[in-house]
Amino acid sequence: MSEQSIPELMQTIGRRAKAASRILAAASPAAKNQALEALASLIEQRGPEITAANEKDLAAAKERGMDAARLDRLGLTPRVQAEMAQACRDVAAQDDPVGAMETMWQRPNGLQVGKMRIPLGVIAMIYESRPNVTVDSGILCLKAGNAIILRGGSEAIHSNLYLASLVHEALESAGLPANAVQVVPITDRAAVQELLTLEDYVDVVIPRGGETLIRAVVEGARMPVLKHYKGVCHVYVDADADLEEAVAIAENGKCQRPGVCNALEALLVHQDVAEQFLPMVADKLAAAGVELRACPRSLPLMGDKAVPATDDDWGKEFHELILAVKTVSSMQEAQDHIAEHGSNHTEVICTRNYERALRFLREVDASMVGVNASTRFNDGGQLGLGAEIGISTSKLHSYGVMGVKELTTTKFVVLGNGQVRA
Repeated sequence: MSEQSIPELMQTIGRRAKAASRILAAASPAAKNQALEALASLIEQRGPEITAANEKDLAAAKERGMDAARLDRLGLTPRVQAEMAQACRDVAAQDDPVGAMETMWQRPNGLQVGKMRIPLGVIAMIYESRPNVTVDSGILCLKAGNAIILRGGSEAIHSNLYLASLVHEALESAGLPANAVQVVPITDRAAVQELLTLEDYVDVVIPRGGETLIRAVVEGARMPVLKHYKGVCHVYVDADADLEEAVAIAENGKCQRPGVCNALEALLVHQDVAEQFLPMVADKLAAAGVELRACPRSLPLMGDKAVPATDDDWGKEFHELILAVKTVSSMQEAQDHIAEHGSNHTEVICTRNYERALRFLREVDASMVGVNASTRFNDGGQLGLGAEIGISTSKLHSYGVMGVKELTTTKFVVLGNGQVRA
């Protein structure tokens, strides 16, 4: 494909998406749910074909020396396929937000004024590695009445194109336009640059990937961007924590899937429990293969299972089995550390003290703040949204996990009986 034809291709994709978005915005909940159920069945029926397409991407990625964390995100294992199918059914089971009247009030002149929930329009999604995002994003936008243009990474092109073909089949079976979900069929980076200029067709762009990708999208986009730069997630172990429970929370947050954005990256421990807790967590996590990088106060309490932390370890998204550990003098010091080094993604306190738990929830600024639970729960499926299109760490127009409702907005509606303005 010539360089000159890439702008033409992207313009065509944009026009098709805009036209499809008008049809989808007016589609019935029954038609949208029919497509979602059909897609769930297709994913289950075409498992071998999904695996075959994914194996092409995995083989190429291994040949290029892709790291373990990214390979993990790239894989469409039977478990991931089952989760995609279940996500389709979970989203279908949710209430349809489009057209819902959120509130209504009456003015003194008799006008009825309300706010109706409506789709955003056309969403562009630029993402890396995770081909399951193709399905998750497609089904959420479908339910919310949006069209979506998907531009995945070159490392997942075979997986993304095959999954898109299943989405098209499901849409057409329900009488909906296949162009409501389009995958950019080329891997040339110029396609991304062109996509970011389509402000006549695209209402919002959502980048999902590494910090470099997201900053490039923010700099190049002519339309609003919903973003999260990175996931630097902390657990603060309070003086009144259940220490056995805190060890389990730290292990789950760090070890279950270290390459994802809601994995634990730093552990903050109150000085009153550090002497008891740090050897416990060092034994557990070192046995799991975690490299522990400890501050000067923590290091002597962790024996030979830790190494000294450097200044660069605070605020770092490791994406591997590495955990920064710091002893703090107070909850305020922990909160100050989070404010300086966190990324507004996920922050957790382990405590049995009700007052401090509520204070932490109220004062810590993150898209999800938790008490006595793993950071790994900041996920659309885990929070009951069925799936997610991403986790926004900026507050406009959505903060946190973005499900169906977060992919809509509201407009004012006015019901009158002949009123005119004086």
